[in-house]
Amino acid sequence: MPKILIVVTSHGQLDAEHATGLWLDEYAVPRRAFHEAGFDVVTASPHGGQAPIDPRSLEGASPDQDAMVALRETITIGEAGDAADYDAIFFPGGHGTMFDLATNEPVKTLLSEFDAQGKVVAAVCHGPAAFVDAISATDPTRLLVHGRRITAFTDSEERAVHLDTAVPFLLASKLREQGATVVENADWADHVEVDGNLVTGQNPQSSASTANAVIELLKARV
Repeated sequence: MPKILIVVTSHGQLDAEHATGLWLDEYAVPRRAFHEAGFDVVTASPHGGQAPIDPRSLEGASPDQDAMVALRETITIGEAGDAADYDAIFFPGGHGTMFDLATNEPVKTLLSEFDAQGKVVAAVCHGPAAFVDAISATDPTRLLVHGRRITAFTDSEERAVHLDTAVPFLLASKLREQGATVVENADWADHVEVDGNLVTGQNPQSSASTANAVIELLKARV
């Protein structure tokens, strides 16, 4: 059965006073869907060990305990192996991704490997921050997102949560600057884009749909 590498953030602070990290449902919901589909799942992060969870994503929720346990024991990107070991890579969001996955060179290398091998590359909400500055494996003069149709957490949604001045850049705008065709729906709408092997979801509300799109692509390849 397919094997999926989920890469989560290791960055836990927006600033000295505000914690951030992974948005839990963007990890827990897809992880559960992948397991229910019979897929193997490996969870990695830049630093390994406990992945920080944005406290806002825990408000009013009963956390998925299996997901919480897995997030205590993430392996490092280096320990994860390479693209040949997996069928897909998946990036959940959370504002932490804007600080580490957006600049992590091992992540960029891994992304290029997955794309070059035609493996499924997927991300939801702020997860596409991992795509920023990643180079196309088929054309090293181009960025990975150039000419690709994707979606991501919108500038409007960032302003709505009053964090547009707290992040190092606005994600949708940055991806457009890098040549992506960013398709947006209304704030908080469940919205997924599939462009070949690239699957992206707009926001936390799109977590299940993004995972299901990945599952459909992988099942079609079995």
